[in-house]
Amino acid sequence: MKINIEFDMTPEELRQAMGLPDVQEFQREVMKGMMEKMMSGEEGYDAMSLFKPMLPENMKSVDQVQKMFMNLMSGYMSGASSGSTDSDEK
Repeated sequence: MKINIEFDMTPEELRQAMGLPDVQEFQREVMKGMMEKMMSGEEGYDAMSLFKPMLPENMKSVDQVQKMFMNLMSGYMSGASSGSTDSDEK
């Protein structure tokens, strides 16, 4: 048996029905502050430092995977240059 239920709601109506807070004004204020600092070229301003607390720990694993691939590629490239001489000797 298959039962489908369809709700015709806007995202705002769904948010209210689920009891989730309205954070639109907060987001506007944060973005406004960030844009002002970026446009003024404030010394020492680092936009990533604002986002780091919001990023999941999984982002660190992405960095680790990137580093691993870079190490593998650099090892392959150094091995390929020395490996070509070995195949020429055979």
